[in-house]
Parts: sequence; structure tokens; C-alpha cells
Amino acid sequence: MLQQPAVGGLTRNRRALWWIVGLMLLVVASVVALVLYLQAFESEEEERRRVADGQWLEQSVRFHFNRLEEDLLVLARRSVQPGPSQTRGHVPPKLQGGLLWSQPGAVLAHGWLLHPSTTSRRVSQSHLVAPLLPRWRADQQAHPSNAEALASMLDIAQGLRRSAYAGPMRQPDGSHTAVVWLAMPLFERGELLGNYVAALSLNDCVQGLVPAWFRQNHAVSLVMDGAESARPASPGEATYLAPMNLPGAELFIEVAPLQAQPAMVPRLFLLVALLFLAGMLVALVALRRDMGKRQRVQALLQTQVALRTAMENSVTIGLRAWDRHGTILYVNEAFCRMVGYSSAELVGQTAPFAYWPSGKTEELHAVHQGLMAQGTHTVGVEVQFQHRHGHLVDVLIHEAPLTTAEGEQIGWMSSVMDISERKRAQRLAEQQQDKLEASGRLVAMGEVASTLAHELNQPLGALSSFANGLLNRLRGRSIGLDELEPVVERMARLSDKAGGIIQRVNAFARRRELSRQRLDVAPFLRRTVGGQPEVPGVGLTLHTGDTPAWVDADEMLLEHVVNNLVANAQDWAPRSDRPPQVRVWLEHHPDEQRLALRVADSGPGVPEDQRPHIFSAFFSTKDGGMGMGLAICRSIVEAHHGHLEVSLDSQLGGARFTVWLPMAPMSAAHPTETL
Repeated sequence: MLQQPAVGGLTRNRRALWWIVGLMLLVVASVVALVLYLQAFESEEEERRRVADGQWLEQSVRFHFNRLEEDLLVLARRSVQPGPSQTRGHVPPKLQGGLLWSQPGAVLAHGWLLHPSTTSRRVSQSHLVAPLLPRWRADQQAHPSNAEALASMLDIAQGLRRSAYAGPMRQPDGSHTAVVWLAMPLFERGELLGNYVAALSLNDCVQGLVPAWFRQNHAVSLVMDGAESARPASPGEATYLAPMNLPGAELFIEVAPLQAQPAMVPRLFLLVALLFLAGMLVALVALRRDMGKRQRVQALLQTQVALRTAMENSVTIGLRAWDRHGTILYVNEAFCRMVGYSSAELVGQTAPFAYWPSGKTEELHAVHQGLMAQGTHTVGVEVQFQHRHGHLVDVLIHEAPLTTAEGEQIGWMSSVMDISERKRAQRLAEQQQDKLEASGRLVAMGEVASTLAHELNQPLGALSSFANGLLNRLRGRSIGLDELEPVVERMARLSDKAGGIIQRVNAFARRRELSRQRLDVAPFLRRTVGGQPEVPGVGLTLHTGDTPAWVDADEMLLEHVVNNLVANAQDWAPRSDRPPQVRVWLEHHPDEQRLALRVADSGPGVPEDQRPHIFSAFFSTKDGGMGMGLAICRSIVEAHHGHLEVSLDSQLGGARFTVWLPMAPMSAAHPTETL
């Protein structure tokens, strides 16, 4: 089947050949259009470059003239603030100025023009304040328009409080000169001190502004008052007229390229296009040979698609594909059977889906948003779907990224497994386990009662002694009311203690609540171990330290754990060649917020193969033991959010049991929890 030739392959080959011929004609037409386009593009690029050069020169002119204005303002301020060296003689202030100030011949003359109403004593006594400069008077008297322009410049500078220009100046015959005047007004505390003016030679300014590298490729000339350029322009030459932007003076700089660049770019593009055309002809031959291979690969791909579809329809795991927006793209037959809807009904749906249970829409919507954000891990997500007929289906969903051939993720691919039978079996096993635990607790009740019986002997015996003594003294009338009250109170406390022991045993057997209280383990341990009956020949040592060790625990149940572990240690300590010893101590671990209560003995220890089973119910290494003591201890410790472990003690050589308990915070509540 995979080797079958494609039907209609010859017709497709001929059609592809015609497409290639048409493509070649289109390439030739594109080459011609490219040549025409590149010619126009070169002209536009030349125009853009010319405008960019002119705009750069325009910005450079404005920048340097602004710098000159700042230099003159600094010079003016220095001139009205004479230093010690300037008070006895005329010493002009020195200034390290900008490009125009340093350009020889750019500044023809400069000095003060005092305002007639100026009353500042400091200005009048300045050695640099002088009457109208000779050049000022000469330009003012040369032509009537000069005087008008200079007067307007002073008015503008005073009124707007900024720099102003006047010019270009005219000669007596009315012709222009390349000279302009600049006025810088100086105010002090709102009072006009005067105008610091300067005569500028525009030709020298332009000569200093335009760098040498710019003049190598451009012709630069000055145009005054909008007049035509004095430089003759060649036919077809494009120029740019850059305004100098001097307020009060209409001046321009004309920029013209000296030589045009040869049009090499269109030729290079044409050569590249011809090379591509030649390569297209070579590729045509190779494409003709490759066409047969492509058809065989296409037929193979179609067969593989059909095979994959058959495989997807045969599996019992549901498959679902959806995009990043949550729209279903594809479902297989197993998924359709699982929810009872057809593929046409599901494809294209968005949340909430038809197979979501009505009472769990919000929960499933949150799960759906999580799947859209990050998919699932290896454990998957367990949810419930609702079949079209109404019954619920437990499913396990695993998500994997759905990516394109380029590696771009476009959605998620889901594998949905029906785990309804497994969930039913799990629930049945949990019920059986609950029954088994209840039976075990009923059996353990007898063991707990026998273990705690000696705890009842002491309060009941003391209670009986107090009652008999009290009765004898009452009969003998040898006791007063003041002595009667303390005895009755002690009898009540002993009665409460006995009742508390019975209640704890009853609660443990019936899975009732246990009472957790804040308890300092150190004095509790000293009190509990101190009340342990002595075993002849077995030494018992206790180390609790001076640091408080607070936990939230049920004191009665925790006392049962300590008594059981110490009794076991005393029982096993003599069963070795070493001197019988039992050691009990506390270890604090503040970094881990927990403490360790350790009980070690010098006995033979717990074999390695028995350690995994020693805390199991009905497992015992004692003759006649029921195997419930350590199991009950483990249950009590775990009810306190701790754990119980056994190991080999390196000092005594026997078994070492460690009770790990979480330490209580500084301000801990006393909750009531279920054992």
C-alpha cells in the first residue's frame, strides 16, 4: 500500500511545470520593474541626503549662535562686576568662549549701550561702560534703514528680554554688507542695566561654522534678505536653502552638492537579479527531479495519517486537542464515547463544556484555567465529567503542549483516562480499611486499658486512703471544718485525674477528640520518668536541660508514650552482656522548629530486618506480647503531627527510640483535634 503510485501524478507535474514557467516570466518582469524603481529610489535618496545635510547645517548654525549669545551674556555680567584688579585700571575681562567667539574676524566689535534711565551706581562706575561705539554710530548713520533696524533691535531686546539681531547692514548706496548686530539685554532686580551689543561678520561666521569635511562635498554660500544666490547654479543642480533663524535678520545659507555619486546600486541590484534568474533555471531542473520524490512522500504521509487515525479510534483513552483560548479542536471516538457527545457537537466549543456537571462548573472552570496556563505534571489532574445520560465519570487528565513544526505552541493535547472503576475500588478499599482500623482499635482498647491500669491504681489507692482516714477522723470527731476542706479538695483532684485517664482511653478507642494544651516537655518528662517504678539492677538516667521545650500535646496520651517506651527499655536492657542502662534525654532543634525525645537502652537492639515492622499492629518480639504497644505509641505521636523512629544507639549499644514533636510557637492557641 505504501508503494502505490499517486493517481493523477502526471497531470500535477504538467501543471507544476506551467506554474514554474509563469514564475520565470514574473521574475523577468520583476527585474525590469526593479531597475526602474531603483533609479527613482536613487533620486529620492539623493534628495533626502541633501535635505539632511542642510538641516544638520541649520541646527549647527543655531547652536553656535546660541553659544555666542551665552558668551556675550557672560562677558556682560563680568564687566559690571569688576574684581580687585579692575578697579584701578581698564582691564577687559577674559573669556574662553565658543566657536564663533574664537573665530578670527567673526566678532568685529562689542561693548555696552547703557539705558538712559539707568540709575545703577555700579554700572555708571564700571570702567568698561562706554558711550556708543564708533562702529555703531558709523552703521547707524550709513543708511536710514540701518538706524531703524538697530532701534527695533533694542526695543525687541528690552521688551522681550532676550537676544535680538539687526541686519544685514546697508551701505550708503543701499547695497547689503555681510554685517549684523546682536543685542543682549542685561537686567538686575528687574532694572535694565543696558544692552551689550556686538557687530558680527557673517562671512567669517559661516567660514568658522562649516567644517572642512563638509566643504569637500558641498558648496556653501550666504544669501541675505531672501535675495537670489550669487553663485551660478548648473543645469539640473539641486540646492537647499537653510535659514539661519536669527530673530530680526532674514539670512539663509545655500548648500549645493559639488559632485553626484555614480549610480552603482541599481547596477548591483540588476546583476544580483540576473544571477538569481540563472539560479532559477538551474533550480528548475533540480525541482523537476525532486517532484517525483515529493509525490511519493506525500502518498506515504497520507497513508501514515490514515494509520494514525485508525490507531486513535482503536484506543480506549480519550484524546482531546484545544487551542490556547480554550476552544476544542479535535476529539477522538474514545472521548466521544466517554462523554456521550459526537465529535461535531464538541469541536468548536469553549468553556463551560456540555460534559461539565452543573454543580461543579466553577470548580472545573478553575481547573480549566490552570490547564490553559501550565498544563499538567506527570501526576495528572483528576476531575469528574457528566455523561450525556446523566451519570458521572471519573477521569484522569494529562496535558502535553501542542506545537507546530516550527516549535510554536498553539494549544494543548489531552489524554483522558476513565478511572471510574478504579475510584470505586479505591472507595471500597477505604471502607474496608476504616472497618479494619475500627476493629484494631477495639482490640487495642484492652491493651491500652492494661497499660494504663497502674496509672489508675495510684489515684484510686490514694483516694481510698483519704476516704478511710477521713471517715475514721469523722467517727472519732477529731477533725474540724478547716482541716476537712483541703482533704476533700485533694480527693476531688484524684478523682478528676482518674476520670481523665478513663476518658482518654475511651476517646482513643472510639476515635473521639483529644485535648491539646501547651506543655513544657522538660518538667513533664522529669515528673513522668520520676514516677516510673524502679527495676532492680537497671540504671535510669534523665537529661532534660534548662531550656524550656514547649509543645501542643495531650499530656495523658504523651505520658502513655513515655511510660511505654521507658518500660520497654527497662525490660530489654538486662538482655545483653553490657551493664543494664536506660537513658532518657531531650534534644532541641530550633532551626527545624521541633524537638526530639530519645529513649535508649543497653539491650540487644532491634534487628535491621525488623525495624520496618516494629510499629505495625500485632507485631511483637516479646513472648506473649500482643504487638499493640508501639503501634499505639506511633498513632499517638502522629496524632500530635510528629513521628516515631527506631535506630541503634552508639553510646549504650542497644535500641534508641526517638519521638519527634513540633515545637509550639510563642503565642500558640490550644486547638482541639481528632486523633
